[in-house]
Amino acid sequence: MGKNLVQKIIASHLVKGDMAAGQEIAIRIDQTLTQDSTGTMAYLQFEAMGVPRVKTKFSIAYVDHNMLQTGFENADDHRYIQTVAAKHGVYFSRPGNGICHQVHLERFGKPGWTLLGSDSHTPTGGGIGMLAIGAGGLDVAVAMAGGPYYLTMPKVCHVVLKGQLQPWVSAKDIILELLRRLTVKGGVGKVMEYGGEGVSSLSVPERATIANMGAELGATTSIFPSDERTLEFLKAQGRQNDWVALAADSDATYDEEIIIDLDKLEPMTARPHSPDNVVKVKDIEGMPVDQVAIGSCTNSSYADMMKVAAILKGKTVHPNVSLVISPGSRQVYTMLAQNGALADMVAAGARILESACGPCIGMGQAPATDAVSVRTFNRNFYGRSGTPSAKVYLASPEVAAATAISGVLTDPRSLGRPVTVDTPDRFFVNDNMVQPPAENPDDVRVVRGPNIKPFPINKPMPDIVEGKVLLKMGDNITTDHIMPSNAKLLPYRSNIPHLSDYCLTPVDPEFPARAKANGGGILVAGVNYGQGSSREHAALVPLYLGIKAVIAKSFARIHASNLINSGILPLVFVEQADYDTIDQGDELVIENAPAQVKAGDILVVDNRSKGLQYRVALNVSPRFKEILLAGGLLNYTKKEGEASDV
Repeated sequence: MGKNLVQKIIASHLVKGDMAAGQEIAIRIDQTLTQDSTGTMAYLQFEAMGVPRVKTKFSIAYVDHNMLQTGFENADDHRYIQTVAAKHGVYFSRPGNGICHQVHLERFGKPGWTLLGSDSHTPTGGGIGMLAIGAGGLDVAVAMAGGPYYLTMPKVCHVVLKGQLQPWVSAKDIILELLRRLTVKGGVGKVMEYGGEGVSSLSVPERATIANMGAELGATTSIFPSDERTLEFLKAQGRQNDWVALAADSDATYDEEIIIDLDKLEPMTARPHSPDNVVKVKDIEGMPVDQVAIGSCTNSSYADMMKVAAILKGKTVHPNVSLVISPGSRQVYTMLAQNGALADMVAAGARILESACGPCIGMGQAPATDAVSVRTFNRNFYGRSGTPSAKVYLASPEVAAATAISGVLTDPRSLGRPVTVDTPDRFFVNDNMVQPPAENPDDVRVVRGPNIKPFPINKPMPDIVEGKVLLKMGDNITTDHIMPSNAKLLPYRSNIPHLSDYCLTPVDPEFPARAKANGGGILVAGVNYGQGSSREHAALVPLYLGIKAVIAKSFARIHASNLINSGILPLVFVEQADYDTIDQGDELVIENAPAQVKAGDILVVDNRSKGLQYRVALNVSPRFKEILLAGGLLNYTKKEGEASDV
């Protein structure tokens, strides 16, 4: 029986475990990436392990998130990352070089390699044939220290692409259609492997757009084969030697199959406030729009920018619309400047931002009160734009550019003759903004600004885990709810005490004060708790506030891992109806907690306030149980010496 592409790459990197769906495995990591929003914490954790130099084949630190420097905090973090990277063998992509996923795709991604990144959209690398996975910063720190990455062997879903995209329909519409069908929970525990004759019609950047938003499905990652289109892209980057052919065997088997007929797709949009709230643009077109934002790691490639420039050329942005554009990398920005496309954008009235994440993470360009914003981004969670009352719609660059001109949501097919963009034979290549690590690490002094505070470290699990229910929440609570990420708070990513005053405030503004007054406690939530970003701050800040356990109907993958890494119990209701019997303020107790954790996968929780008892599941591997018992991954790694266990 043949292997699919996921099985082939995992088999070639397998360190521990059996490749059976649902079983824990450990894989060797070839590359890591960090960005500055999560990177400061990851390198503080790496330093705490005492490993002098990274042990991966290639590790790189990007600066692309906290770029708005209204005070010293962001610049201090950049300096810390630059110096700690130089000292420990990590490459450093300087501010202005571009968005991590776009730059990595262009310059460093390699088919068949594994990539672990402290950003949930690391699966973008699947567009070039990498097994690229997003994780918490501590998992990435362990990988940099030479440890394997542990995960549950995922199911593999074969997404078969038939036919070819019609004019004005884009790769963004493919992934929006998949989100419409599967929802934000539909990819949990799975890798989406793309195949079918339609794949050959998609360029690497188009494939990367689809792989990028696989994160919104909750998927472990997404992956495309490495074929002639991949070789074409790498040749144009001057990296043809990095190419290898990778494809599933002709008799490969899969756990699931989904067929998408590209010929029948139409332009799509995701309505507020979820990426899976998808409809056809034509069904709601004509809606007045106040802002259009084009860019992000989803849609900021050279081809995307050239399509936008062609649509804008000779026209003027509607007077009621603010249009902002962020080219994804310095490579893209430079090529637009050289060929005149940038001038076409500026002449039309676009506001050109630097090559960074920017509005996608709420770092500037917050919309007006009650505004409608159409964005080519990957997330439209409530309040993520920086304006809680704003309504954010996700769409392709073609839809966004057409909308910017008309002032209302517009199906680009109304523009007539489609724009086409050819893949360049040669991209502009200049890696002078990527700083290699120091040749003499002992000569490097790591610089720490006053905003960089120690990160919280848990203690081994006590005999009794108890506390009040500090907050009861509903379904689909995102990491943006748990730890807001806006322009005011992003500069404090290395200051957990400061961030603690804002934890879960979008759900309940009184939560931080209540948590501190009670000395911590327990959280209760519904389905898919912790969806969204990989930011481990959504676990570290609750740890700082004394959260001992989260009891939910289900968890998002990365957040559950981050809770375990922090020594916080992620517990799932065995009987979901028990959720309805718990109220905020109830006293919950887990007696003999370590013994219960060791004994099996079901724990008993007593509700002392109501005289009730609940059965909750701890569906984790024996290793994860040991991490919880130790009080988190850092304690466990120090204890076991696992960082050098490869």
